[in-house]
Amino acid sequence: MNTRAVAIIGGGPAGLALALALARAGLGCAVIDSRPAGSARADPRVLALSHGSRQILEQLGVWAGLQSTPIRTIHISHAGRFGRTRLTAEECGVDALGYVVAAGVLASSLERALAGCAVEILYGTTVDNVAPGAEDAIVSGRGAAPLRARLAVFAEGSVSGNERVVRRDYGQSATIAIAEPDRPHGGVAYERFTAHGPVALLPCGAGYAVVFVTGDAEADELVGLSSERFRERLQERFGERVRIRSVGPRACFALGLRYRREAIGARTVWLGNSAQTLHPVAGQGFNLALRDVWQLAEALHGSPEDPGAGATLSRYA
Repeated sequence: MNTRAVAIIGGGPAGLALALALARAGLGCAVIDSRPAGSARADPRVLALSHGSRQILEQLGVWAGLQSTPIRTIHISHAGRFGRTRLTAEECGVDALGYVVAAGVLASSLERALAGCAVEILYGTTVDNVAPGAEDAIVSGRGAAPLRARLAVFAEGSVSGNERVVRRDYGQSATIAIAEPDRPHGGVAYERFTAHGPVALLPCGAGYAVVFVTGDAEADELVGLSSERFRERLQERFGERVRIRSVGPRACFALGLRYRREAIGARTVWLGNSAQTLHPVAGQGFNLALRDVWQLAEALHGSPEDPGAGATLSRYA
């Protein structure tokens, strides 16, 4: 059984970004993904990236050519309340306050960048157990033979387990879709707080990426509505600052707070959504995942002889 330096469990954008960062640092790794090849490209989520995330993706060599929509202005308001907050990139002295990128598009760019690297990707492989030992961890499951790695990294999925995990259920779900406005968005993002939950419209291509947060019961109802009835409900909840002409297919995700009190273990690291899962109101979930990726890659680059050493992981933590 050959031993890899790092086994990355999860082939979504976070796992692929980590694999690319490690490959560029000269560390061999294997990516294990339970889905068939190409599944990450079909991810329906839309990601709001910070300037720091753009810098990381530039360092990884995937930002140039990546289809993204800059956010030039952020308009924040509260239904039924006086006033508004309006932030502009010009006032802050930056090109953009953030960028909107389709998760599937980002995954495709990362996969293309990895094609020329010495990274093994095991698709259709489900990890059932990670058994850490003194020198390595044995990663086993269904779809491939067990493998040894000096470090196992959980980079996909949600926070799981009952020990040392903080949980909070908001009783809310986010319904996401792409909406077509009746006029160009001009790079303006909207966040509208309501009594039922926030509604965000993020410029995405020529349209808006919609994040419509409601209680769980209403979310179940929204999924069953016709496209026109959903558009009407969204328009009613958001208000008249933007007129929505049509809305595309929808997906729904339950919302909650989950985070591990300790993101490291014996020859094990949890990062991204497996370490912390947040409410999307601030758009920070994937930005935190990329921060984790970059910090871990830097820590391991400083300890290439044994990336799973306890002292190395403690420095990362």
